[in-house]
Amino acid sequence: MKGFVIAGTGSGVGKTSIATGIMSLLSKRYRVQAYKVGPDFIDPMYHTAATGRPSRNLDSFMMDSDTIRNLVGYSSKGADLCVVEGVRGLYEGFKGDSDEGSTTYISKLLGLPVILVVDAGSLNRSVAAIVNGFRAFDPDVRIAGVILNRVSGKQHSDKLDVTMSAYCGGVEVVGKVPKDRKNAIGQRHLGLHTMVDPDRSGLSALERMAEPIDLDMLMGIAESTDSDLPDTSPYAEGNACASIAVPYDDAYCFYYRENLECLESAGFTVKRFSPVKGERVPDADAMYLGGGYPELHTEAISANGDFLDCMRNMSQEGKPILGECGGMMTMCSSIIDSDGTGHRMSGIFGCDSVIVNKRHGPTYVIADALDGNPLFRGRVRAHEYHYSEVRTNGGERFGFSLVRGAGINSGMDGLVSKNSVGTYMHQHALSTRGWASGFVDRLV
Repeated sequence: MKGFVIAGTGSGVGKTSIATGIMSLLSKRYRVQAYKVGPDFIDPMYHTAATGRPSRNLDSFMMDSDTIRNLVGYSSKGADLCVVEGVRGLYEGFKGDSDEGSTTYISKLLGLPVILVVDAGSLNRSVAAIVNGFRAFDPDVRIAGVILNRVSGKQHSDKLDVTMSAYCGGVEVVGKVPKDRKNAIGQRHLGLHTMVDPDRSGLSALERMAEPIDLDMLMGIAESTDSDLPDTSPYAEGNACASIAVPYDDAYCFYYRENLECLESAGFTVKRFSPVKGERVPDADAMYLGGGYPELHTEAISANGDFLDCMRNMSQEGKPILGECGGMMTMCSSIIDSDGTGHRMSGIFGCDSVIVNKRHGPTYVIADALDGNPLFRGRVRAHEYHYSEVRTNGGERFGFSLVRGAGINSGMDGLVSKNSVGTYMHQHALSTRGWASGFVDRLV
């Protein structure tokens, strides 16, 4: 199977829009498996819609190299091509002096060439300086092609042709994308707009954006991945013979697919439902609430008494519940919006979640599970990104002590009540051995 990496010189250069458009066009010819470097939930939604196959996150901070190779081998079975979208700039990662967590790490690990997206707006010879600087920074990374974005017209395009020919020999200009604000994916405070349902109808603008890109040239640049990638299931098998309720809509849509697959492999039947649409909670032995945008749907959530009451009753009965970020906010007594208005939530935890004009993250987190944490043991790696804070009252129990990250307060995270845990952390199931075992152990 062949593949390539689409990386950017930094954030905001149009990498996701271009990558998604390319995936969508190539999927009309090939079976494309998409990947996203780093901790991201929304970009993979677009990839999944574009390719018809679940996109996967490859994160070298949360997963070791053997796990990443296994995940790629497992998830790419039956695919003709893998396309990896990078994170931020090509070389950005966890530290300022290593590849860990970066697009570079994944490119090297999988042996894939890089297509570099450059914002060429108002630039000509400076484009060559940028491209050659990226090429020289790490000779072990093969930057084989360049996509020039925001090209303003024929005169600009001609200048860029001269520049690239004169200064950047050996690098193909795969395409020049005209400046067109209408084709960009819309954003809001946590990133791009979500695409909960994998519907290709919303991809036409991104396909138009990618039309100037030479797909045949891309396929000529693509190189074969390691044929020895293990393709067995990366999950531990179990026989929980139980079910888990998972809210899934625009308020709760930040789930790593691997987390749900891990639960299924452990023996859980995943039952999705939409609290925002007023759907009732399915009969289940546990609940897993991902993040998303509950603050944008507080009225609908507050009005769904079955959802909130059922969640609280499940917690009181000792059934295992995990809430991540937005899910944790719903487990509090209320969400107080940016106008200062409180909206009733489940009340599993006797504190309020408050929307604030302050961003926490995105950042990686390292935490140690404390004694009494009902779902997790040992050290965990995760990430967090939120515009809310928890207004604690001093009587809370915590399940994690933070080594790195903001958490809830005073170096602590993970509110605990019986077998319920609410945390700002998003863990990846393949970052923690036996991630689902806590759910199984706490079944009642």
